[in-house]
Amino acid sequence: MDKPARHRYFLAPVAAVFCFALAFFYPLNPLSNGAESYASRVAAASAVTYVSLRTINAFLSTAQEAEVGLSVGASASVQPLKTLEPIDDTIERIASVVFAMMMVSGVLSVAMGPVGAIGFAMSGFGLLAMVLVTRMRVGRKLLLYGAFFAVALPLSYWLSGSLADLMTERTWTENQRIVSEIIDGVDTAQPETEDEGWLSGWFEQGDAIARYSSMATRIASEADELIQSYIKLLAVLLFNLILLPMILIGGVFVLFRWVANDALA
Repeated sequence: MDKPARHRYFLAPVAAVFCFALAFFYPLNPLSNGAESYASRVAAASAVTYVSLRTINAFLSTAQEAEVGLSVGASASVQPLKTLEPIDDTIERIASVVFAMMMVSGVLSVAMGPVGAIGFAMSGFGLLAMVLVTRMRVGRKLLLYGAFFAVALPLSYWLSGSLADLMTERTWTENQRIVSEIIDGVDTAQPETEDEGWLSGWFEQGDAIARYSSMATRIASEADELIQSYIKLLAVLLFNLILLPMILIGGVFVLFRWVANDALA
């Protein structure tokens, strides 16, 4: 038995036991904890954006139902704010995508630890396979893909947590400010519910309907800027949760594969 083979024969089982220990004590893994913390931050940011979108969605949907009575020869009613429907539909579609982002980031925030544990276990079995199985290729693949789940994946999200703020904080802050200014007061503009029907009671108050209509008109006049800001916020979430981690995952995976193949050759 040559010297490299002897080293592999004795060191591989020890490394395998170490990997199994890391899999068992995965809650203490700082890489997984960092990745979960970052995913939780993205989930929280997504939730804030989603609530904002659904609030303005509810406001616009309510505004469209407002009826104004007319009496010119015959009584009739119109819905002057029905023109808000395209804006309402666009906001609703953006909200659906943000909700999906919120769900994905929420899953990642609880899955990084268990996925890392599975990766360490795969690496342990791969190291054992390199000793027990004649064909080294099987063990190498298990070791490589196990290391991907245990190291490359959480490391990429952990690095994303440090880089994302530097790259997107300015865009996020600026567009959050624009959205807040445009929709300021929308969450407090909802009428009170009454037994005889809140809509009729609400629109009987001249000052209230004037304020409500003024706010809806303001949103309609600034709809382009509002939707553009929401799209930029969505783009930041997509970049932080998917694009940036995928770039880092690809780089870390290629680097690790090159080092692993060179070391195990």
